Amino acid sequence: MSSPTAPPSAAVPFHGGGRVAVVTGASSGIGAATARRLAADGFEVVLGARRLDRLTALAEEIGGHAVPLDVTDPASVSAFAEGLDRVDVLVNNAGGAFDAAPVAEADLDSWRRAFDVNVLGSVAMTKALLPALIASGAGDLVFVGSTAGLVSYKGGASYTAAKHGVHTLAGTLRLELVYSPVRVVEIAPGMVKTEEFTLNRTGSQEKTDAVYRGVREPLVAEDVADCIAWAVTRPHHVNVDLLVVRPRAQAAQHKVAREE
Repeated sequence: MSSPTAPPSAAVPFHGGGRVAVVTGASSGIGAATARRLAADGFEVVLGARRLDRLTALAEEIGGHAVPLDVTDPASVSAFAEGLDRVDVLVNNAGGAFDAAPVAEADLDSWRRAFDVNVLGSVAMTKALLPALIASGAGDLVFVGSTAGLVSYKGGASYTAAKHGVHTLAGTLRLELVYSPVRVVEIAPGMVKTEEFTLNRTGSQEKTDAVYRGVREPLVAEDVADCIAWAVTRPHHVNVDLLVVRPRAQAAQHKVAREE
């Protein structure tokens, strides 16, 4: 996994407007949709991801700040954090699934990649930005989890195990930070159709299309972004511990209505 090669050289020049929200994995999918939504809601948004070309284009579109970030690279995380003098919201969105293999056929490199980006990347960003969240006096620490972190299912256990890790990370932090002015929120989406997630997991456009075939209106990235924006704009004494969101066509991980 390549790392960004251009760390921020100076502090991000905030405009002094609304609350400052950091979104990781902001170059596509849920991250990009969340950046757009928070900017529309008046947040000053810092976008972090490895693909700086996409990031820069989105930042220009929404009036945000593009900063190169690889959450699996300690030097990149440190450089990112050092460029920020204020953070009110951290959306730990960077993640992904990279295989759909049974455990008996596990690719350990795929497992390591899943844990590095989903779990350790979230830990690294949380550790780096938590002092700023506390200093804000009303911080929001958001984890984009998954229903895969709540229910096990066969196939792709590397992702399921990693998202279970994200779920328990959020729960542990909520206990540890209860005396601090920081809310810990977990958003757990079910079936979300984005341009890259399932393709990265299956490696095949045909297999990707089959996942959503016949499903009327799966969730899209904007639906999840809407949930995130709602959670972080509640009065600060209200903590949305866990919000599970699925398309109406998905009753459970293993029960999806498909039209012929």
